[in-house]
Amino acid sequence: MVASVSTVAYLGLEARAVEVQVQLIPGLPAFNVVGLADKAVAESRERVRGAIASMGLALPPKRIVVNMSPADLPKEGSHFDLPIALALLGAMGVIDAEQLGDFVVVGELGLDARIAPSPGVLLAALHASAEGKGLICPASQGAEAAWAGSVGVLAAPDILSLVNHFKGHGLIGAPEPGEAIDVAHGPDLKQVKGQETAKRALEIAAAGGHNLLMVGPPGAGKSLMASCLPGILPPLDAAEALEVSMVASVAGTLAGGRLTRTRPFRNPHHSASMAALTGGGLKVKPGEVSLAHLGVLFLDELPEFQRAVLDSLRQPLETGTVSVARANAHVTFPARVQLIAAMNPCRCGHLGDAALACSRAPKCAADYQAKVSGPLLDRIDLHVEVQALSAADLVLPPPAEGSAEVRARVAAARVVQTARYADHPIRTNAEVDGVLLDAVATPDEAGRALLAQASEAMRLSARGYTRILRVARTIADLAGSEGVGRLHIAEALSYRRRAPVS
Repeated sequence: MVASVSTVAYLGLEARAVEVQVQLIPGLPAFNVVGLADKAVAESRERVRGAIASMGLALPPKRIVVNMSPADLPKEGSHFDLPIALALLGAMGVIDAEQLGDFVVVGELGLDARIAPSPGVLLAALHASAEGKGLICPASQGAEAAWAGSVGVLAAPDILSLVNHFKGHGLIGAPEPGEAIDVAHGPDLKQVKGQETAKRALEIAAAGGHNLLMVGPPGAGKSLMASCLPGILPPLDAAEALEVSMVASVAGTLAGGRLTRTRPFRNPHHSASMAALTGGGLKVKPGEVSLAHLGVLFLDELPEFQRAVLDSLRQPLETGTVSVARANAHVTFPARVQLIAAMNPCRCGHLGDAALACSRAPKCAADYQAKVSGPLLDRIDLHVEVQALSAADLVLPPPAEGSAEVRARVAAARVVQTARYADHPIRTNAEVDGVLLDAVATPDEAGRALLAQASEAMRLSARGYTRILRVARTIADLAGSEGVGRLHIAEALSYRRRAPVS
């Protein structure tokens, strides 16, 4: 007899159907798992053996063969434990194998038969819903699975509970979706003294989803302003929250089944490797650029990152996705992020200050800034110089305008963009391109003349020209203007990158 249980394998944010087949064959006792399984799946034999023994059951003195189909699809992760155990119990006659056919099963097992959490339950639930099946998952992840909507969820604490459920001795109730949380985090902009130009650039970046680079001496407030950005961004809508939660589910960071409407804010250290930033590893997992999807990726001390690591961000910043190619798999993760970067003008950080600058200035500035490639800088829409604060600035009272006022203006600009792009698969001005960009951001005659003159003088690339139009469109939205005028183009040009120090 062959007992089958449905489960899934994860490739990026895609859940692929996998059928776990268990057959008991006469012969010497053995327990074999086949079907391109990794070490975690191969080790499931001992976890399944221990879990079944803890229930007071003995494995039959036969050869146990577990086949995971399709055989050419890599199987990674501990979530295959529970489907293997249930298929084995079905083959042993402990559970009616036909009842298991109505469910997709995921979960890791402990030796005491408890079902432990495993990454990707939300994806498995969405897959089960699309297949018209229910889902069996760990009790601690039932609230996460319930977000899939119409899927029937059996969230069990242990295998014995599942056996009793299928035998009608103790039914398992359906879990409720986890509470959606909306927590604004980060400091208030009222904490930032001075820096009006940088705060204006931060508001434009938030309103249009633009990338921003702040260059200035240490202690000028660059990191503080970046940490204020989540407080002025609009919350995620329902569809966006589900996208973000799917990435968190695959990464195993979706705690308590609670979806969040707060945009992600990731701040990796400059020692991060390429795999940590873009994704990868032996078992491919999303990197920081994907964990920040639809949110903010903040890179402090930008030139201190390895150059190859920074250049790996070029494609994700342009396409909104990151592809991790391996010999046995090609995995794509979403990566529509807003890059906020901060750096000192030189290694000592005090370029232009004769009292504090090092003896190698200004050559040290050129060497330091050259660590960041031109193509990456060309993908950053807003470049702003943050000046050092004076003692007079520090003793000023807090500004009257804080995050709440800026957040209201940003939200109003985002509403305009949502309506404008309702019939297109984009959300913000930072994503608009091609014919649509010409339709919504072509400036008036005076604006076109200024842009043409500036393009020649600043030697703008085609990408730089496009990004000027995008920023100008956002500035016009903040001003409540239907069209893009000369003033909007002029302000957008003021945030374009200057020539490196030489």
